[in-house]
Amino acid sequence: MVFCWCLTTTLLATFAAAQQLTPPAVALPQAPAPEVVAATREKPAAHAFWDHKNAWLFSGVAVFRALDYTSTRNMRDRGRQEILLSNWVVDNRPLFIGIEAAATGLSIGLSYTMHRTGHHKIERLISIGHISGAAFGDARNYALKSGHHYPSTQ
Repeated sequence: MVFCWCLTTTLLATFAAAQQLTPPAVALPQAPAPEVVAATREKPAAHAFWDHKNAWLFSGVAVFRALDYTSTRNMRDRGRQEILLSNWVVDNRPLFIGIEAAATGLSIGLSYTMHRTGHHKIERLISIGHISGAAFGDARNYALKSGHHYPSTQ
């Protein structure tokens, strides 16, 4: 199989080298030089980092991180296993609160970096993505069935 592949590759390379074009005998006319047109694409208007829209987005990130804390604790209290972090991290409440606060701070920091570099759409998309992902996780945590299995009373 390997031999067939090597043979095919060698033959194709040989035929491709034999098909090289020779320069034309007659000189072709030169195309006219294209005009240089200034870029008309406008950058989005700069805005203050803590404007009204970002304040709402950052508040949304903080709210959904707090909801993530409560939904994960609720899930653990019902006997379910955490899948993203180890159970001892989630069960250590001060550590888990710190992780949630750090995630909120990281989201705001990434948005600030995008703001400073002029990527204003990405700046807002970071918060929107963070809110969306956290909302999905929260809904999933609350939708899971309890991990406790009680004996039936029948």
